[in-house]
Amino acid sequence: MPVERQEIDLDVDVLFGVVPSRRLDASLEALTALHKKHRIRRGLVCSLRGALFDACTGNDEMRKARERAEFVPVGAVDVRDALTAETEIERLVESGVRLLRLFPPEQWVEADSPGLAHLVDVAVGHGMVLLTSGDLSSFWRPFAGRGARVCFLDVHAYRVADFVVLARREPGFVASTRMLCGPDSIERIAGEVGAHHLAYGSRAPLHDVLPSALRLRTAALDDREWRQVAGGTAAAWLVDPA
Repeated sequence: MPVERQEIDLDVDVLFGVVPSRRLDASLEALTALHKKHRIRRGLVCSLRGALFDACTGNDEMRKARERAEFVPVGAVDVRDALTAETEIERLVESGVRLLRLFPPEQWVEADSPGLAHLVDVAVGHGMVLLTSGDLSSFWRPFAGRGARVCFLDVHAYRVADFVVLARREPGFVASTRMLCGPDSIERIAGEVGAHHLAYGSRAPLHDVLPSALRLRTAALDDREWRQVAGGTAAAWLVDPA
């Protein structure tokens, strides 16, 4: 493995807080140690409280990440209440948060929900970058045709062709590498539409980090492509709000 591929710069899929029904340390301190173990410099981190219980208090909790150089805060909203979520998006933007994570399946929201489509418009209007869970085959629709910059966190190896077709039309669509475990999944996307449509994600600490990190480190990418996936794509979200 090339030396330059030892350190991944940014992990776009990190959660912290209390994990219901699981004995799992998801504190910021534990995440710092986990990333250090797997040689990952920084993570885009979102509060589980914000995702599963209360967005407002979860986002307040998430701001603790700003005190640590190894984390970038990501906001959350409750898509089931689009009216309250509008206000929360404005509050996040005013506080300088540029990233918004959506949890439609976890919040039992359908892909054709009017509230979800509306919140995508609101976030895009504020120049935010979106990260979303959900099966790509359903959840691409509310983001298409809106000029959205969005990272799909659950793109499976079986959906590579679907993602490529979408990315040809949508320059802001990005796939997390977490589930691109096929022998050529990462390479095929990079070859078809470019490495800027890929970003490394692990879903730490809910999932084992090793498989996703090892898959990226052994990917058949040239050095420029590898640096793009390992951090360049996500780094651009942090410096370019437009």
